[in-house]
Amino acid sequence: MLMSVDTDLMRVLADPLRLRIVTLLAQETLCSTHLIEETGARQTNLSNHLKVLREAGVVETEPCGRFTYYRLKPDVIASLAGRFADLAEAARATAENNVKRSCP
Repeated sequence: MLMSVDTDLMRVLADPLRLRIVTLLAQETLCSTHLIEETGARQTNLSNHLKVLREAGVVETEPCGRFTYYRLKPDVIASLAGRFADLAEAARATAENNVKRSCP
């Protein structure tokens, strides 16, 4: 049985700024100051997007003095990628076996 793709997670990652944040955090753990510099986003806008990513389980935080560092949770991304890989494999098998439903 094919697993469905997590549509809530897809919506979270579909936002261009959140996708940029995730891409940056895949490279290194960053604090909000770094993320503001890299994205050009305003503090409040960035904070709102980071909150959405935290609540979706995509990033985790690490307090460090006055700063909070953000780290990408690779297992969440890997799980999503795996679901897409399953869909691609099913589509390949369907094409190779010429699977189609007959019309009534």
